[in-house]
Amino acid sequence: MVHFLHSLLWPRSLVLPDAQQDAQGHRLVQEEASPYSLVNICLDILIAELDKWCSKRPDGTLSLPEHWYFPHEIADKFLERMAWQGRLTDRTASIFQGQQMNLKLISIQRVKLSAAAFTKAFCHHKLIEVDATSVDSELLAPDIIHALQSSAWIQKNLQCLMLDSVSIPPNSRLPALSQFTGLHTLSVANVSFYNEDLVSVSQLPNLESLDISNTLVTSISALLCCKNRLRSLTMHYLKCLAMNNPQILTVIRQLKCLLHLDISDHRQLRSDLAFYLLQQKDILPNLISLDISGGTDITDQAVESFLQPRPAMQFVGLLYTDAGYSDFFMARQGLKSTVAGGANMSQISEALSRYRNRSCFVKEALYRLFTETLSLRAILPTMLKIFDAAKLVLRWVCQRENPKMQTVAVNISSILALKLLPEEMEQLQEELIVAVKELLTIIRQKMAENLDDVTLFTLKALWNLTDECPLACKYFVENEGLATIIQVLETFSVSAIQSKVLGLLNNVAEVRALCPPMVTEEHLMEHIVRLLRSSNLEVSFLAAGVLAHLTCDRQHWLSRDLQRTDLLQDLQVSLYSPGCPGIHSVDQASLELKNPPASASQSAGIIVMRHHHPAPLLFIFEPSKYCKLLVEGGGLRLMYDIQEHGQASPQVRQMVSSILEEFRMHFTSYRRPPQPQCPC
Repeated sequence: MVHFLHSLLWPRSLVLPDAQQDAQGHRLVQEEASPYSLVNICLDILIAELDKWCSKRPDGTLSLPEHWYFPHEIADKFLERMAWQGRLTDRTASIFQGQQMNLKLISIQRVKLSAAAFTKAFCHHKLIEVDATSVDSELLAPDIIHALQSSAWIQKNLQCLMLDSVSIPPNSRLPALSQFTGLHTLSVANVSFYNEDLVSVSQLPNLESLDISNTLVTSISALLCCKNRLRSLTMHYLKCLAMNNPQILTVIRQLKCLLHLDISDHRQLRSDLAFYLLQQKDILPNLISLDISGGTDITDQAVESFLQPRPAMQFVGLLYTDAGYSDFFMARQGLKSTVAGGANMSQISEALSRYRNRSCFVKEALYRLFTETLSLRAILPTMLKIFDAAKLVLRWVCQRENPKMQTVAVNISSILALKLLPEEMEQLQEELIVAVKELLTIIRQKMAENLDDVTLFTLKALWNLTDECPLACKYFVENEGLATIIQVLETFSVSAIQSKVLGLLNNVAEVRALCPPMVTEEHLMEHIVRLLRSSNLEVSFLAAGVLAHLTCDRQHWLSRDLQRTDLLQDLQVSLYSPGCPGIHSVDQASLELKNPPASASQSAGIIVMRHHHPAPLLFIFEPSKYCKLLVEGGGLRLMYDIQEHGQASPQVRQMVSSILEEFRMHFTSYRRPPQPQCPC
């Protein structure tokens, strides 16, 4: 961190460890290329403690130390991470006002900024890319354009401008963009953009990529003005287009340089433009990317016939069509293109990645993904794609624009979390930070509305995300998760919700570093002890598991030893009380082993397993499910060890005897594992 904060130590050429170049030579972060980088860790620390590092101006905004300096690779990434984490506001954006930051690419997607703060923070920088997709309505499209036009350097050198879903005041028009003579890429999707605006931007001398999706354009004839330089055209859901198919195809046919064409549409519009495009024999010979998702009457045969004379084709979008299911696509027989569709995990994952800002397609892809994750086809060969899908779904969890899709995403993330290995979950650090925070926000909102069903599946998602994932547990605690859980227990008395809460707390309590804040939260401990006495078997034993985790290490109780003793007594009473369901009153009882043990200890009837951290035997349930886990985790040998050593209390030895007897009844042919021989 010290290296890039001091200009004298800054190298002339700085490349991030997880960066790569795109087609235009810009540095991009390749998320899967490396583990969570030291640069990201340093930036996150700065963001989390920005008030500590900065001084305050008289108006309350923040200012960086004068001797700090951020080269543009670091400054761009710093801004992007602040926006992603929801930390970019009028107050914090002011750190970009001085000369300490050197911005070139600004990404402020979905942030809330005033026009004044935007102008002061960014318009004195030498910007070449601006992504203002879906910024809050407080910052209007005319404000952004006027602010950027205030800089003569930006007018001449700005190369990329993304204004997707940016608001325009009623009865107003988008200001002319003709002053941005250096623009290569322009996106005005979901904006009030008219034919006159298209005429204006089509005359930009360097325009190569244009997105006019879901605008008010009725004619695309103006595109003929840039037919010799336009390389990418995206016109998804042009609902106001008044041209017929032959007229549209006449224009498209003349775009000789076009490499990417997107004419995807909403399925309900029943657009057949793609159908007629596929019949053309002499159109767009150099095309390498075609998106016709949502088109009608699209067949595998028609798409195959179009792709075969174009061997350089890299992508085809087929979601919400009847194509993508033949062997040509499924078995990739001779197909080199990436497909976004709904036929398998690979296509669905690509669809989620491509269409993250198109809710109609995300909805379809999420439903397909939900079906696929429940299918037996979603097994090990597709785990990589499941990981990719999990990354995208966790990001969609944080999208509040469509509550129904957010609900679907929460459910799917809950399922996918169980299919990923712990080390794969660790790689989702950036997504977990925001997803855990958003899930807790959802729970707080639904508590206020007293919606126990939504609270239930959201808690289930948190339970699954935190399972064997210390990072997710850490983010849960850091985002006031314990206080939220206390409110849940005080709001709902449904056993299904109580069990989800306790399952989540078990996961958190498995992380030793997170036990102290749980131990010192008096109200939380009171609720756990209360639930320990629940008449519901699952709730009672989950509560016992949480207490077993928390009490097994004396270090957490140095000033609370009496309280720990009382809790151990409560555990003992709960397990052996005649009125409480226990070992002897459960038919065919067995135990679930949460972690493979390396050694064991016992205290007041609770058997504690130690692996990398303490973990108890939590459940007493069906032996058909848990006896196998007992063997695989090495628990059977442990049972024999406890039975043969006289240090265990009579109650613990009785419990172990019951477990071994139930095991014998279900696996009568099982032979005791051989004991290691002591050296002579």
